[in-house]
Amino acid sequence: MKATLIGISLLLLMGCSSTRLVGTWKNPDTVIFDAYQVLVVGMTQEDATRVEFETKFAEALKSQGVDAVRSIDLFDVEFTSAERSEQELAQVEEQLLDKGFDAILFTKLVGTENRRTFKEHLNDVDKLFMRFSTDYLEHQDIYYDPEYYDTFNIYHAETSLYCICIGKEIELIWRGEVNVTEPHNINKAIDSYIKLVTKSMGEVDVIF
Repeated sequence: MKATLIGISLLLLMGCSSTRLVGTWKNPDTVIFDAYQVLVVGMTQEDATRVEFETKFAEALKSQGVDAVRSIDLFDVEFTSAERSEQELAQVEEQLLDKGFDAILFTKLVGTENRRTFKEHLNDVDKLFMRFSTDYLEHQDIYYDPEYYDTFNIYHAETSLYCICIGKEIELIWRGEVNVTEPHNINKAIDSYIKLVTKSMGEVDVIF
């Protein structure tokens, strides 16, 4: 069982017969958020999985007129192989700003040991990461720790959109949580996941 859990990756968990949007949160200070250049980040240990997910998500954004760049094309391979500091993340944020990026679309797997509702999760303000660097630092073990998933018994995915705005910290604009169950067909599930997330963002005037 332990070996099976270690082998689970971002796309495997998304390859499911049930992909359901549990809920969303939008920054109340943001009415409409347009982004023209977005960095797509899929946090997972397996390179092939990361390539597949980021490629499909980037293609979906490009089809809607958004210039999307995969993190695998921007981050050094060694960057995700070990723990990084807050200072290093700050440097990455500066580089993104200099390159003209408007936003980061950050997807990761999250495990919880209870069945709290999404509303309860969002009401826990201390755990709602408002900055990309904080979110990344809290979950970067996903890249390199083979035991990261060992303690979880319920899996769900989170996609967060962070604004890269001049004169502001990189702040959270939108977040969606998706429950994934019974992994079977990976490709169909990836398409379903991306369609679900992009549709939800469009409904609240985020990016689309």
